[in-house]
Amino acid sequence: MSTVLHRVEVAGRSTTVRLAGGRVAAVGDGVVPRTGDELVDGRGGALLPGLHDHHHHVLAAAAVAASLDVGTPAGMGRLAELGRVPGPWLRAVGHHEAVGGRLDRAALDRLAPHRPVRVQHRSGALWVLNSAALDLVAHVLDDSADVDRDRSGRPTGRLWRYDARLRQALPEELPDLAGWGSALAAVGVTGLTDATPDLEPSGVALLARAHASGELPQQLLLMGAAPGPLPDGLTHGPRKLLLHDHDLPTFDELADRVRAARAEGRAVAVHCVTRESLLLTLAVLDEVGRVPGDRVEHASVVPEPSLLRGLAVVTQPGFLTARGDDYLREVDPDDVPHLYRVASLLAAGVPTAVSSDAPFGPWDPWQVLRAARDRRTAAGAVVGARERVPATTALAGWLSPPGAPGGAPRRVVVGAPADLVLLHTGLTEAMDVLDPSVVRHTWIAGRRVGQPSRSALT
Repeated sequence: MSTVLHRVEVAGRSTTVRLAGGRVAAVGDGVVPRTGDELVDGRGGALLPGLHDHHHHVLAAAAVAASLDVGTPAGMGRLAELGRVPGPWLRAVGHHEAVGGRLDRAALDRLAPHRPVRVQHRSGALWVLNSAALDLVAHVLDDSADVDRDRSGRPTGRLWRYDARLRQALPEELPDLAGWGSALAAVGVTGLTDATPDLEPSGVALLARAHASGELPQQLLLMGAAPGPLPDGLTHGPRKLLLHDHDLPTFDELADRVRAARAEGRAVAVHCVTRESLLLTLAVLDEVGRVPGDRVEHASVVPEPSLLRGLAVVTQPGFLTARGDDYLREVDPDDVPHLYRVASLLAAGVPTAVSSDAPFGPWDPWQVLRAARDRRTAAGAVVGARERVPATTALAGWLSPPGAPGGAPRRVVVGAPADLVLLHTGLTEAMDVLDPSVVRHTWIAGRRVGQPSRSALT
């Protein structure tokens, strides 16, 4: 059976589209429904290629959706309430010093003395454990600088970039990928680039099972999967190279990691959230050589956009909405004008796409589009007004191909994958509203997924 969508806006004009075999089979006024076709009246709504999030941590995002959020005073109060009741592991996320103060094992012991607790900093780089939790994971704590210790050598509970090592000592937790996949489909997301570095085989297998079952219907491109064949529905992306900002590699160490990726036949995607990490990355790539597909993740501070020519950038202006007021207080004033640039990168000829970095940044693509357009903090301040771009420009990044962020946007044309989003309104109105309520239906490989959104617009 095929699906026929009539009265849909495609490239600015009303037309009819047929979906069959997981592809766009026909586009034009001559498309006529046949017996047995599913018929959808678009009512003039825009039909777009599905949105692709070019930087998303799938397993972490699904886990965060089921975790205690301590990014607010109410959340910290709930942590203290739950932590005083004996029970199993308690997982909390979203901590920031401006809300909960500096956390270590002693602070957590006072808040939550009666059960093992681990709290993730909102940056995603730091886990803080209380004493009960540290006792259970002591056997996986190594002598690296990632395990913060006091002067006596005792762990303070602060573990940097320790997710994979810590996971070995934790009870198995299976995130609700079905719920997360449905939530993403409901806002129009049909594809994800998973940016998790060094994704374990068990994680790959979990994603593959969820995709094959339809629980996680989005198309998946993996940066952190090891070389070798991947299960159906999953593809390799560039090799993710995570730079620890508190312990940057030497020039030679990073160059060796880039060469290792080249030996796998892969481009690299380098995590750069400071001026220092970006300049180190650019120097190494100048030495080793840039290849098509090389990209910079985050590019949080870009002093000179022209230096990134020959690379792609995937950046997250959504952080300006979520954390911009903190940046204005805490970031070096010399760096503030260079935060999460978009307009100047595009003007310099650097392919640039905005993304979510979920769960560490806002996951809703429409909120990210608003952030790229407005660049307003929660308190209303504007950060980098010259870096604003029209919503349609930001949207183009979400429509760019999975393997070419910032490239030419995908189009609704014959032969294209039937990964599509139907909006309640025309594109012009949707770009004014920039709210997930504009999404009416989502198709992935020609199959309608997620729940139709409710909208006050119809």
